[in-house]
Order: sequence, then structure tokens, then C-alpha cells
Amino acid sequence: MLTSLFGYCSLIAFAWLCSSSRKDINWRTVIGAILIQFGFGALVLFSPWGKFGLEVLSVMVGDVISFGFVGIEFLFGGLAGHQHNLGFLFAFTVLPVIIFFSSLISVLYFLRVMPIIVASLGGVIQKLLGTSRAESLSATANIFVGQTEAPLVIKPYLSRMTKSEFFAIMVGGLSSIAGSVMAGYASMGVSLEFLLAACFMAAPSGLLFAKLLLPETEEPNNEKLPEDIEGAPVNVFDAAAQGASDGLKLALNVGAMLIAFVGLIALSNGILGNVGDRLGMEGLSIQLLLGYAFCPLAWILGIPWEQAIQGGAIIGQKIVLNEFVAFLEFTHIQETLNLRSQAILTFALCGFANFSSIAILLGGLGSLIPERRSEIAQLGMRALLAASLANFSSGAIAGMLVQ
Repeated sequence: MLTSLFGYCSLIAFAWLCSSSRKDINWRTVIGAILIQFGFGALVLFSPWGKFGLEVLSVMVGDVISFGFVGIEFLFGGLAGHQHNLGFLFAFTVLPVIIFFSSLISVLYFLRVMPIIVASLGGVIQKLLGTSRAESLSATANIFVGQTEAPLVIKPYLSRMTKSEFFAIMVGGLSSIAGSVMAGYASMGVSLEFLLAACFMAAPSGLLFAKLLLPETEEPNNEKLPEDIEGAPVNVFDAAAQGASDGLKLALNVGAMLIAFVGLIALSNGILGNVGDRLGMEGLSIQLLLGYAFCPLAWILGIPWEQAIQGGAIIGQKIVLNEFVAFLEFTHIQETLNLRSQAILTFALCGFANFSSIAILLGGLGSLIPERRSEIAQLGMRALLAASLANFSSGAIAGMLVQ
């Protein structure tokens, strides 16, 4: 617990040192975000009734995901689920869940269920942290949708945002995951309770580190946002179809990245293994190198030193490659880790913060506001740093609270 506390304080201190303007940091926002992080974490990870509530919510979400398997089994038959002797088939078990959940989220948005939830939570965050209406709404939307969809909620204000607000939008997208992706991770065997908690904690943690690294120096626009969004579906069937189409693109993208990255890792490990054998360094691999590079970070988050190399390797893969590759590796070793280490890694991995996501930001957010594309490129690495620190801070809090 003390190690995780030291790690959390170290992350805050590092962000303060990297701030673009330390004198302009709004400490109300920083302290408020820290209190929300710890308060929510203590509620769902430590208090008995809070843990019970999270368990109930995870069961409900798990039941919703299970309904998606009806459609998956209709299309793929026995290849879906575990009614075969072929082992775990990622393409037929995980990727279709992304399509189903994306369609469901789209329908809930059309029925005004999600906008009410987002507006309510966003309003609470705005009041507590003193952040602008637009960045608060976007941070809340990122709990449920991805980094390219959340900015649509505030599209009319993207061109008029201050630099700090725009940066907060970027960080919010990188520090969170989409609801459809969360469902995919759950289908892989990752704890749904930890995933849900991490998704909600991403909103305050993203704003916390965004406002530490790039504080507000201008006057944000807090006018009420218009209700209508350009390109919105015309009815519930159109919403379901659009969501399914978007989910298919995401699932295909995830599948393609996994084929490429897992294959490239195997190739690299083959080369490194041969080089290592010639140099008398048996077992040399990408995972081993990343493990040694990131094991100090894994340790200060609260992972025991004897498991820190494993944890560091997974964190390194998440940053250098992508979060799906990291979670795939995590599912292979999670049974060898204690519960606290599992929680820390789940929280630390639960975000889109990796190098390839900067390109996704340029393509997605850049298409919504082309005149600020150069700003996205300029702020990309700083946003990646802020989002990574946000994810790691949630991991440190999990290390303090999970027994």
C-alpha cells in the first residue's frame, strides 16, 4: 500500500515538473480530481456495499454481453463460445462482441439514455472540478465511447476551444477505452469489475493530468451545447445499423493489428533469441527487454518485485504496441499474479495511450476539426504522456485499495 502511495505521489510530482506553466495550475481542479479518484476507488474497491454495487453492475453488464452471443452463435454456430475442442477462438468470441456492444451504445444514444447520463455526470464533474462544460462532457462521454466518437458530443465547440481544453479532449480519449472494447476485454477473461471501475476513474484522472501538464491560461466557453448532432441516425434501426457498422470497422482494425503485432513480436523474438544464444543470453525477447525497462514503474505502482518484470513487460507492450496486445499477454499470465497485481495491471492497461493512438487522433479528431490538425500533432506526445500517467495513477490507487 505504501509503495503504491509513493508511486501515486511520484506520478503527480512528475506531471508537475513537466507542466507547461506551473504557476497557472488550478489546484481546485487537481485536488478535486484526486479526491474523486480516491473517493470512487474507495467506494467500489474497498467499502463492502460499494464492492457489492460494482459486482451487481458487472453481473448486469455481463448479462447484456451474453445476449450478444445469441447473434454470434447464429452466425458462427459452434465456433462461438466454448462448444468445441479448438480452444479459445479470439476472432469468433471477442471481436463480434465489439460489434454488438457498439450497436447497443449507438441505440442508447439515439434513445437519449446515454446523453442524459453523460450530461448528468459531466455536470457533476464540471461543478466539482471547475473545468469547462465542453471538456467535462467529453471526459464523461469517453467512459462509454471511444476517442473518435466522444468529441462528436461537443463538435460545435471544437474550433473555439482553448488550447488547454483541446488538450484535455485528446488526453480524455487516450486515457479511456470505448464500452465496446471493454466488452471485448471482458470476453477475453479480464475482470469486468476492474474494467468498469477503471472506465469511470478515467474521467477525473484524465482531466487531472491534462490540467497539470497544460493548465488553462485562457477563458473557456461555457455556453450550453446544441442538442442536434450532424449525421445523427433517423430512427432506432438506423442507429443500430450505424453502430454495428462502426463496430465492424473497429473489430476488423483490432484483428488486423493483432495479426500484425503478434506476428512481428514473434519475428523479433526469433531474431533476438538467435542473437542472445550466440552471446550466451538465453531467453532474450521483446517481452524480457520491456520487462526490465518498465519493472521500476510496475514496482512503484504496487506490484511485488518478484512479479515486476512480468508487469513491466505488459505495461511496455501497452505503450509501445497497443493495449489489446498487452491485455492478450495479460490473460496468459494473470493466474500467476496475485489479486492486487491483477487489479493494478488492469487499471494501468485500461486506456488507448500508445504511440499508434496518436495517429488515430490525427485521423479521427483531425477530420472533425482539420484546421487544428497541426495542433494535434504538436500536442500528441504530451497527450500520450498525460494519458499514460492517468492510467498509471488509477493502477496505483487500485494497489492501495485492493487487498
